Amino acid sequence: MDEQQLLRDPGVEPTNETIAEGLGASYGAYVKFIEGLEKHDIQVDWRYYNDGKAWLGKGLYKWVTTRGTQKEATVFWLSIWEGFFKVSIFIPKKARADALNLSLGDEVKTMITNSEQIGKLKFFPLVFSLYSDELIDEIYTLADFRKNIK
Repeated sequence: MDEQQLLRDPGVEPTNETIAEGLGASYGAYVKFIEGLEKHDIQVDWRYYNDGKAWLGKGLYKWVTTRGTQKEATVFWLSIWEGFFKVSIFIPKKARADALNLSLGDEVKTMITNSEQIGKLKFFPLVFSLYSDELIDEIYTLADFRKNIK
């Protein structure tokens, strides 16, 4: 099956309508995922990226330091595909053991164990292709974990 990434026109910003059209039956899981992010203090910022020639949602965690400085961290990347959406979380290699200690199912722990770092980057990717809301809680667990890695 050929996976086809959507939202490739730089002139057409992602809307709920275009996302719903692309996701079809997976749209309910997408809505549940997006709505649940509020409880985790994560906002999605959509931008068009020329290198990938597509719109990506950047999951941002924003906070204010004790000195009043505004800070933000990218927690995950979101992309829309025909019939599903992907959430990509990049975990620093040094935090792999801690990630394995999180309350996660065997499938996700296997992903963490088997994931290989990309090139010289000291991160390894966890890429979830979501057709349903089955793994959403585990993604939130990983997102909260990622927020706290400095």
